[in-house]
Amino acid sequence: MSDRRNDLLTQYGFRFGTNGPHAARTMMLDDLKVLLSAVPQEANEPEYAHQVIDLNVLGKPTKKARELAYRHLVTLYGLDPKFPLFRMFRRLWAADEQAQPVLALTVALARDPLLAGTQEFILQKHDGQHVSREDLEALLVQSHPDRFSPASLKSFAQNVNGTWTFAGYLSGRSRKTRSQPVITPANVAMCLFMGHLQGMSGQRLFTSSWCKLIPGSEQDIESLTNAAYHRGLIVFLNAGGVKEVRFSDSLTPTEDQIRQELAHEL
Repeated sequence: MSDRRNDLLTQYGFRFGTNGPHAARTMMLDDLKVLLSAVPQEANEPEYAHQVIDLNVLGKPTKKARELAYRHLVTLYGLDPKFPLFRMFRRLWAADEQAQPVLALTVALARDPLLAGTQEFILQKHDGQHVSREDLEALLVQSHPDRFSPASLKSFAQNVNGTWTFAGYLSGRSRKTRSQPVITPANVAMCLFMGHLQGMSGQRLFTSSWCKLIPGSEQDIESLTNAAYHRGLIVFLNAGGVKEVRFSDSLTPTEDQIRQELAHEL
């Protein structure tokens, strides 16, 4: 992916590089739920900081712990409506509680390169297959040779396993196995929107890496897309096998110009 393309996607809320919170944390789903319950959907970034650092809405024991938690949450989710990615996330979060774990995972994948590097590894496992911490450690060593100490490798693998478990793609405590997450129309809407931000349209939206998070056949995804349309989450047109997905008023004119440029670079 070109530096120019990365720069454009960063304006939407994506993050790139080699570092991410999963070196030290999971996707912090419980903290995220508490924070989003305390902050109105239309709030700006300073209100999130105020709730976590000043009001200690997360119940952390020290100011340093509050500041660290906030920094990790910002890195994972953006927490700023200037990012279209976060605006859509907050809209869909409020629309469907069952969708929340996979919604959080989707945004975390877009913002934590360490977590994103494990997506293919997890999704290629079949239902019920054992997923060991040691296998994840080996993946990390292969991707980042000589970067992590043995203790760091163990911590990273545990955090990644925790995130995929919270999202429903793994189950079990000490022994993790591949499982199927709860998926709702809101999750499909988010995955389609992620591809839309990257400049995709039509059928390409349904075959993006984001839609690989949705288990099932193409017909299953289409059925969920139809349900998202009937719930008013997206506009979906499907005539003669030609699919079109629209996201009404999701981007400003300037943001839409960025998307046009991204589409030309595909």
